[in-house]
Amino acid sequence: MNRTAAHLDADAVRSTLAGAWSHIEIVERTGSTNADLLAAAERGAPDRSVLIAEHQEAGRGRLARTWLSPPGTGLTVSVLLRPTTVSPSRYGWLPLLAGLALLDTIRELDDDVPAGLKWPNDLLMGTEPRKAAGILAEVTGDAVVVGIGLNVGAVPEGQPNATSLAAEGIDADRSTVLIALLRNLAEREQVWRERRGDPEVLRGDYRAGCLSLGSAVRVELPGGAVLTGIAEDVDVDGRLLLLDESGTRRAVAAGDVVHLRPRA
Repeated sequence: MNRTAAHLDADAVRSTLAGAWSHIEIVERTGSTNADLLAAAERGAPDRSVLIAEHQEAGRGRLARTWLSPPGTGLTVSVLLRPTTVSPSRYGWLPLLAGLALLDTIRELDDDVPAGLKWPNDLLMGTEPRKAAGILAEVTGDAVVVGIGLNVGAVPEGQPNATSLAAEGIDADRSTVLIALLRNLAEREQVWRERRGDPEVLRGDYRAGCLSLGSAVRVELPGGAVLTGIAEDVDVDGRLLLLDESGTRRAVAAGDVVHLRPRA
């Protein structure tokens, strides 16, 4: 039997993660787990609610892109967080925190597989880094919904720049991967929340795991403007600090990054 294609073990997921998350729901299919949880948040759904779909029919990425994940090949999961002790100015760290939880998970499964993060929301894997996961964070009221799409089994067709855990040699069933990911995410977020969003809780690990830093990049901004330069650092709000050819340093809060050459 294909372990990846097997249905998620809902009982194992809930029992293993009891106490870390307030409510975990696994559905057979939906349009978008993020859209569903945003609507649930507006209806008063509790902090640390989780929604997982076996099949997501209208997954969304950043900049109105779609996220494709054929049934049984990946994980599509969204979490609802109400970090009321944290200033909203620090919410920009949540997709970066989720990226670190993904990286923690890959390292647990196989620390020899090359993996790193592309600011602000992608997990890259392989010796020639390709996208294995994407993250989308959306805010409604005092709630933040963070969605993660991770390729576990086969790489979706028609995506030459994508990869998956299986393609990089990691043999793990989806339930095992999901449990590890949600555990790591809960632990990272709990510490960040207890420290009231202190960026230094995450910043060192993010710098170490981010493949964008030190690279020449092109940043496509919302609205169509394009910036180029060296990705130097992330600031206290999780923004990318970009040094352009004129020596001007800019803080970029949102954008799509293309690596122009590998980090030295």
